Amino acid sequence: MRRAGALLLAALSIFAVERLTLAQPPVVRMLAIIAMTFVAMKIVVFVFANVALSFGATLEFFGWFGMRPQVFEKTRSADLVSARALVRSGLRSLACGAVLFALARFVAVRAPAIAMLLALPALSLMLHFGLFDLVTAFYRRRGIPVGELFRAPLRARSLSEFWSRRWNTGFSEMIAIVIDRPLRGVLGATPALYASFLASGLLHELAISVPVRAGYGLPTAYFLLHGTLVAIERKIGRAPGRVWTLFWLAAPLPLLFHPWFVREVVWPLVLG
Repeated sequence: MRRAGALLLAALSIFAVERLTLAQPPVVRMLAIIAMTFVAMKIVVFVFANVALSFGATLEFFGWFGMRPQVFEKTRSADLVSARALVRSGLRSLACGAVLFALARFVAVRAPAIAMLLALPALSLMLHFGLFDLVTAFYRRRGIPVGELFRAPLRARSLSEFWSRRWNTGFSEMIAIVIDRPLRGVLGATPALYASFLASGLLHELAISVPVRAGYGLPTAYFLLHGTLVAIERKIGRAPGRVWTLFWLAAPLPLLFHPWFVREVVWPLVLG
């Protein structure tokens, strides 16, 4: 009952934010929906994990981008070495992303397609590999052994490795806790796999399609395609390699970042 209540509360909260931001620009709507979805998923994971944290540890958990509350059950000694390394890598990523974004703005009018190809990785560098590394460093300095959320994703030799162990491990942890593990024992591995990718697609619809009120179904199609490809990888029984992985990540990417999202969210950011 607690789990069902947490899921219902999460859905109602996200719906309320979506309704309240109808009159806002797509970028504002996207940020508000992402923020509310993040908080809602934190609550759901907290209930599913069934851990007891102090008030301070609970606040720290909700301030972290990962989804494993067990990490906050006790603190350890500060990991200053890895924290310094993360600060350096985070600052480098921020700088590289800023340069790419500046180039995107410079060529935006003359070459909009090139500007988009520069802008998307620039934003990812600044957020996923810049800001997130700095926040990880902050927590490790406090003695909380949080893991890196983005772990050299371009080294992945399969889509399964990419999604489960290298790209946004906080999100994959949440899907594993709420969707995959509960369903695996009831329905089996393959149905749980497809349910996990379906849930991923629907959550990305909230962040990508709902703010622009268009492109519905395309992000879900991207993730269901990847669910099928991961199932194929499991049948093969070995990692297909980086060429396979990078191709299937990039080739259908217009399904995920569809034209309406690019036009209404990314393009205004580039033009400033």
